[in-house]
Amino acid sequence: MAKLRHIAVTVPDLEAAAAFYEKTFGMTRARESDIAIILSDGVVSLAILKFKTDKQAGDERGKEFHGLHHMGFVVDDIDETTKTIEDNGGHYHMRLPGGPDSPSEIKFFDPNGVVFDIVTDEYASDSWGSKA
Repeated sequence: MAKLRHIAVTVPDLEAAAAFYEKTFGMTRARESDIAIILSDGVVSLAILKFKTDKQAGDERGKEFHGLHHMGFVVDDIDETTKTIEDNGGHYHMRLPGGPDSPSEIKFFDPNGVVFDIVTDEYASDSWGSKA
């Protein structure tokens, strides 16, 4: 069975993006290079990238593309995390309605417009019943 190990996002400012995820979610730096800062929560890595050339970017989106569709975080306290997100420059996007047996994910934008969601451990299972 495959497990998520990293998510990659491209951003205009490596340090600012890394600082957001370090301060908001307590991620720590695992590695750095001139085009990447790799953060980890101890299980999953977040690769924050800023390509210098279109060739480095590797696809038609090129070096100027910034973003990702979304990623998800399991948190202990929704209200506390929401405040921390907003204190660090993120802002509310939307809430996905949850059914009786599914999470109600709350989506936010980080300071660069990347979408992420938060959910508590109680609702961290995906639709196949495995932990996120």
